[in-house]
Amino acid sequence: MTIITDKTFDEERALYGQSNISVRNCSFDGPADGESAFKEGKEVEVENCFFNLRYPFWHDDGLKINASEMTELCRAALWYSHNIEITGTKLHGIKALRECGNVTMRGCSIISPEFGWSVQGIAMEDCTVESEYFMMRSANLTFREVQMKGKYSFQYITDSVFEDCVFDTKDAFWHAKNVTIRNSTIKGEYLAWYSENITFENCKIIGTQPLCYCNGLKLINCEMTDTDLSFERSHVEATLTAPIVSIKNPLSGHIYVPKAGEIIMDIPEAKGEVITTKKCCCA
Repeated sequence: MTIITDKTFDEERALYGQSNISVRNCSFDGPADGESAFKEGKEVEVENCFFNLRYPFWHDDGLKINASEMTELCRAALWYSHNIEITGTKLHGIKALRECGNVTMRGCSIISPEFGWSVQGIAMEDCTVESEYFMMRSANLTFREVQMKGKYSFQYITDSVFEDCVFDTKDAFWHAKNVTIRNSTIKGEYLAWYSENITFENCKIIGTQPLCYCNGLKLINCEMTDTDLSFERSHVEATLTAPIVSIKNPLSGHIYVPKAGEIIMDIPEAKGEVITTKKCCCA
């Protein structure tokens, strides 16, 4: 493996097409303002490097990035790349990680609007995120201990699992399909509209008008706080552990809840049952 250390690169395609290289303590910045530093590379390791230029990792296969920083000027940092491991790194440029596959991220800071579009297979652990349209149209996500703040996250995702996460995000999980969320807190308006086969287990859900127009919706031992007009036109099986503000027009299924402030059933299609009991039972 070729080792490159303690250098500064600012030219166009500085390390284009390189294979089996380790780049350490280097800076990609400077007046030449060159793009695409590592384009078309294979088996590239990067450690303790600084990226202030655009498009550094496109069409790469076999990337390891550790303890590095991508600034807000490092836009669209990773596209069309596969077999990626990113640890302890700041990704602070817009549109990072698109059309990528087989990605692992641990201990990273992400501040990146439109992050993670059309990714096929990503495991993320112990990361913090600020983003809009986060992970849109991606599949096979496995998230653990991720804290996320933003809007319009996880729309159109499929076949994914989330555990021990905290999400503060409006319009999350719209059109999501085959998703399980466990032991997590989800705060935000209009959660998971138009989703299919989404399950919340031991979760806390906060915010107005959640879980409407859903098919195959399941809630297992969940708490819903400040959630009014919930479950409108949804097919749902739910066991709730705390009172809910209001439920509106579930189309089918059963909702077990200690108390509902208001139950609105004002359309003939609303055939779902709301069972209020001090001690909830499982359906």
